[in-house]
Amino acid sequence: AGRHPDGWRTLDRNLKKGGNAGRGLFEVLFYLDFFKRIFHMMPCDTIVHSHILLAQDENRSILRDHSVAIKDGLICAIAPRTDIVGRYVPDREMETDLVLPGLVNAHAHAAMTFVRGYGDDMPLMDWLTTRIFPIEARLEPDITRLASLLGHAEMLSHGITACMDMYIFEDAVFDAARTAGLRLVGGEAVFAFSSAACRNYHEALEATRRLHERSSSRLRTALNPHSVYTTDSEILAACRRLALELDMPLHIHLAETADECALCEQRTGLRPVAYCQSLGLFDVPATIAHGVHLNKDEIAILADKNVCVAHNPSSNMKLASGIAPVPDMLAAGLDVGLGTDGPASNNQLNIFAEMRQAALLHKISDPTALPAQTVLDMATIHGAACLHWPELGRLRQGGPADLVGMNMRFPNLLPMHNPVSQLVYAAGGHECELTMVEGEVLFHKGKFGRFDIGGVIAETGELLDFVRGK
Repeated sequence: AGRHPDGWRTLDRNLKKGGNAGRGLFEVLFYLDFFKRIFHMMPCDTIVHSHILLAQDENRSILRDHSVAIKDGLICAIAPRTDIVGRYVPDREMETDLVLPGLVNAHAHAAMTFVRGYGDDMPLMDWLTTRIFPIEARLEPDITRLASLLGHAEMLSHGITACMDMYIFEDAVFDAARTAGLRLVGGEAVFAFSSAACRNYHEALEATRRLHERSSSRLRTALNPHSVYTTDSEILAACRRLALELDMPLHIHLAETADECALCEQRTGLRPVAYCQSLGLFDVPATIAHGVHLNKDEIAILADKNVCVAHNPSSNMKLASGIAPVPDMLAAGLDVGLGTDGPASNNQLNIFAEMRQAALLHKISDPTALPAQTVLDMATIHGAACLHWPELGRLRQGGPADLVGMNMRFPNLLPMHNPVSQLVYAAGGHECELTMVEGEVLFHKGKFGRFDIGGVIAETGELLDFVRGK
């Protein structure tokens, strides 16, 4: 009776036919059930009900009519809806069509929203030297903070709950992340030349040390040497030492273009992977961004050293960097996550777009390459590995309540034969209606939990004025 909404009323009508004795029995049963519920039900903060739940567990189960109970930022239970309703008393209940783990952006420069569309259709080195580096030379913290918050809003509205970031004025990027609420692993970009934020690499390393001292449950630090062609062996060795001292991962652009590989070999006598290995960079947890130009021996080295790779298919295509050998990397046991790179070379911060691009790009010669489930793994589990944050990327009891809710009733997602296929091949990201980190709702049906998006949009005129030199 207690499980059915009209159960007690039906039982009451039937028992009344038995007179006072029947009525007395009804009252006894009612209070027995009432007290049983009081003493056996547990409080929680939020329950999220779903028609389909993809926990990204070991079996990659597709769960129907399941709910997630959340308390103190952690998942209390994942179970059928009727079981959760019978065991937990929430402060809030939410409903969505499909729940999956929060998506992970394994490589980003979120602040570069301010140069979105500013330097399109150019080769990487020309783009960097004639467009990006000159304007970044006069960058300011306030511009970085505003542009980062705009980027974080874009990510949250597309189901991204965590990212690995590299930029200058990274303290301003962290400030924006605190405002937005998402998880972020970042550090000051390290160069052999001065930046608007730091006069030399020593200052960049000290900036990362200060960020490390301000880390929190959602903000972590990484050493961010930009690349082998913008640093030298002394700088990379210093990055390694600080990473070991502070127990931080290292994040670097590596083997992105054929020109980079040729230049590295010309300068050092070694290709980028061998050069980094010779300096001990892979003795610390490391993530390389791009890894487009890797041969089988280099992939074997990366696999032996447990190096993670952030695959950026859209950026690689836009800049004609090439096609990364992702199937070979995965076959070798590498964790390969998905990254957006920056909004200037993509031009989106949308992992749904990267899933589709990755799945299709690698099918050019083999339609069986990178099936949908593998790509979803890259956007979640492997992405978490790239951030060196293995608790993320899956939903499990006792784990972080970082999740996404999708409205699957858009025309492009119907009919629903296979939810994983729909997410990878058909979804655009606009179907995301709920983004939660540590049990906190940061985005829900167009509204952001921590900041006024209208105010941020109104300020974007300042970004245009800055780029135009006004």
